[in-house]
Amino acid sequence: MKKVGIIMGSDSDFPVVEKAVNTLKEYGVPCSVHVYSAHRTPLEAGEFAKNARKDGYGVLICAAGMAAHLAGAIAANTTLPVIGIPIKAKALEGMDALLSTVMMPPGMPVATVGIDGAQNAGLLAVEILSVTEEGLAEKLQAARDKKKADILAKDQALSAQYSTIE
Repeated sequence: MKKVGIIMGSDSDFPVVEKAVNTLKEYGVPCSVHVYSAHRTPLEAGEFAKNARKDGYGVLICAAGMAAHLAGAIAANTTLPVIGIPIKAKALEGMDALLSTVMMPPGMPVATVGIDGAQNAGLLAVEILSVTEEGLAEKLQAARDKKKADILAKDQALSAQYSTIE
């Protein structure tokens, strides 16, 4: 199975990124976690991205706040799918990171999840890998079926307790 590389601009992003790591673990997808900065370690970030395919990666997840150029810098150095996680910062509540991540120029796509949306980034990586990994597709469907059953059970319980129409 291909692995997922998770790169964050700062180790302070890890409390958010951890949700992606946990999601990948839940689905049995191997991952590695790194701190590379688009601005402070651009050569190292670029080398990681350039070598990612031959090193067995299938998807790269990049998390960064503020200017959030990491996902774009990584995408510029690989043809692997790149998923950006904009991280919420104090100044603009993550809107700066969201716009920096989502507004990529034509020909340089970065899939972008919501601000601090690491769980969805992990799920999107699993979905991408499930194109060739049938076992992952089955696990994804089972998880969706369980969520559906849970919601319907909550609906039934609340409806039975509070509805006044018979």
